[in-house]
Amino acid sequence: QVQLVESGGGLVQAGDSLRLSCAASGRTFSNSAMGWFRQAPGKEREFVAAINWSGGSTYYADSVKGRFTISRDNAKNTVYLQMNSLKPEDTAVYYCAARNLARVGATPWLTTLYDYWGQGTQVTVSS
Repeated sequence: QVQLVESGGGLVQAGDSLRLSCAASGRTFSNSAMGWFRQAPGKEREFVAAINWSGGSTYYADSVKGRFTISRDNAKNTVYLQMNSLKPEDTAVYYCAARNLARVGATPWLTTLYDYWGQGTQVTVSS
């Protein structure tokens, strides 16, 4: 079992930055590929970014590419999402997810790939 706790969300203005953190406990974190997803009101949960066990491979949704960066610190059992140049359309609840496998594979955007989910942290970007 893995427990995931997100933090770092908040209310910011367009153009600002935020860094989200996801602290993991339970199963060996370094063996897990990790992902970030988000869900806006009335919309489906969508993929944001993913990272393999070593941090050597990362994947991004087109909507955040060049603005967001996913990283991990296996010594701290934590994965991060650095979000720059935030836009109002980035407003959503952001969720951290973990796989029981070390790599995300060819389809990191599939929610069904992930075995564990956090409770989410709200990010609100005002215009």
